[in-house]
Amino acid sequence: MVNLSRRSFGAALAALPLSAALATHATARSAGPLPRLPVVARYQIGHFEVTVISDGYIDFPYELFTGAGPADVKAAGDAVFAAGKNGIRASFSTYLINDGERYILVDSGPAGTVSPTSGYLPGTLEALGVPASSIDAVILSHAHVDHIAGMVAGGRNTYPNAEVFIDRRDVATFTDPGILARAPQITHSSFAATERLVSLYPRLQQIDGNREISRGVSVFDLSGHTPGQIGVKIEDGDQSLLLVADMLFHPAAHPAIPGFGIVFEMDKAAADATRTRFFAEAAEQKALIAATHMPFPGVGRIINEGGVPRWLPADWSYL
Repeated sequence: MVNLSRRSFGAALAALPLSAALATHATARSAGPLPRLPVVARYQIGHFEVTVISDGYIDFPYELFTGAGPADVKAAGDAVFAAGKNGIRASFSTYLINDGERYILVDSGPAGTVSPTSGYLPGTLEALGVPASSIDAVILSHAHVDHIAGMVAGGRNTYPNAEVFIDRRDVATFTDPGILARAPQITHSSFAATERLVSLYPRLQQIDGNREISRGVSVFDLSGHTPGQIGVKIEDGDQSLLLVADMLFHPAAHPAIPGFGIVFEMDKAAADATRTRFFAEAAEQKALIAATHMPFPGVGRIINEGGVPRWLPADWSYL
């Protein structure tokens, strides 16, 4: 018997107009460019329905990466056809978790702040039948602007009914005037967005340590990229998915090149150590993971091939 929860039934109904719209647009090609369509991929983790939603994309210039020179970064990208004229194409993935009773959003995308090809999350949520007002909780992996700007786009509280969870170390860091004064200019927008986040969300919960957010949804430490970067584990029985934010950026260089990172990392030594530990654990456990900036939908595993760890994208299939 098919068991449709209140939430999944609503989402199924909401998909009907989208299907009709696709059929209409398919017969109207002479009317001009087609409108941008929602980019989503859905996974079933036990009773959890996890939808990966693209907020858009950016081409990271080769010079932004650390641990390898620009020519090597491009060559690694060329090897897997991920290199473009201007850089490595990276996704801005966000995650909608539906446990049958609550909607939990993980990250909110850059909302057009760092790339004009972003800001699609709110429209996609609407197309899925999930207006922003129906989001019950938001977990923010860290305080970089490409993960939190969607929370405060237009200077407003985008998800007014949501409890918001973020590590207290990132809040302390990105609201500290002394740290801002020493920080590279390229990171200043993250400080401004964090200040707005704190002021606009009175229900913001500053958390620390590994903890459960709701049954089957927990956070764990991935610090280094920022002082308080966290991952999110979704688990039901023997099925699980780890949302690991900015642990991986490049489909060939990560995790194969030791010390590979990006200039935004606030403590490179700590970031390198966290990646070394995490990559080994993920390979040993054969963990299914999702990384924000890997080619959409960014879901895969770390495997060892001849003693060298590499990224293996997971095949997508219908539920």
